Amino acid sequence: MSFDNIRLEKGMYGCDRTFTQTLEELDPSENYKGTNLEGLDAFQRQLKRFDIKVAGSDSSVVGKFFQTSDSAVLFPEYVTRVIRSGLEGKDYLSKIVAVTTNIDSMDYRAIDFKIDFDTLTDNQKRQVWAGVGEGVLIPEIQYTVGNRLVSLQKRGKTFSASYEAIRFQRLDVVAVALKRIGASMAHNITAQAMRTVFNGDNSDESTANPATIQETTTFNFNALVDFWAGFSPYSLTTLVTSPETAATLIKINEFRDSAAGLDFHGTGKLISPLGAELISAAGLVPANSIVGLDKSCALEHLKAGDIQVEYGKLIDHQLEQVVITSIDGFAKIFESASNVLATSGGKTW
Repeated sequence: MSFDNIRLEKGMYGCDRTFTQTLEELDPSENYKGTNLEGLDAFQRQLKRFDIKVAGSDSSVVGKFFQTSDSAVLFPEYVTRVIRSGLEGKDYLSKIVAVTTNIDSMDYRAIDFKIDFDTLTDNQKRQVWAGVGEGVLIPEIQYTVGNRLVSLQKRGKTFSASYEAIRFQRLDVVAVALKRIGASMAHNITAQAMRTVFNGDNSDESTANPATIQETTTFNFNALVDFWAGFSPYSLTTLVTSPETAATLIKINEFRDSAAGLDFHGTGKLISPLGAELISAAGLVPANSIVGLDKSCALEHLKAGDIQVEYGKLIDHQLEQVVITSIDGFAKIFESASNVLATSGGKTW
């Protein structure tokens, strides 16, 4: 079946596959190897079919999607892709999440890892590293289903606009607003991850696993070094804090050293004197607090599907009010791989 005679319909949404996956089954991209359409996925070929340009100085107007009943079916997927690009543009999660798990439930039974090596004395550790001899304890890792039931949260944004208001707007202009929706959702999801670090991933106090909070009178280089040292045997890869606290860190003399602050001076990329990447945004953590993580083993990101867009309203009613939602949660993997450094007033969420 050629891409230019596929019948598009609303039923392609809302099934076990994404809209693009459904299109790919009907119009596999591998059939276009060696042609001028190589490199386009099935959705992008449909945009070409209806001559819809989504970017650039000559991008199409919104009304181009609604010239036919077939092309109108493409609009929800376009909205979803732009929002997702905005979410991924605020790339917080790759800096704090070890693994992402897709589930089909609003609850998740977290896995417990128990590593006896972490509880050994320094002398016992030296014996183990020296080699396993007769009678020497061999470190054990226990992998069990835990008793922590992690609940996922649904969040969303409503995009309100009449078709008459935006039908002549260029798609690249509308994309700016949609990307901001994605960026806002990324911020909220990251804040949820930070609440998990502070309070634990389970509301049941009997099995709660809140963060270990290291107190300091002020954020200085000595406090940061002590915080870094407390992560052993994990690595401090990421610091998350408020813009005000980030400004305090940036003003530390050791940070302003030409070598330690090279990236920030040259590119504006925030780096701490300890080599950890610094994430700064309002509302992610309480005031006067710094969350530190080892991104390789601290958090598991739980998702119940991808971003959801009310495709029916987008197709039939040509915008009006459209709800965009996602369902996410977080579970701690190794509890000691995420900790908090806080001054007075910064220890509660």
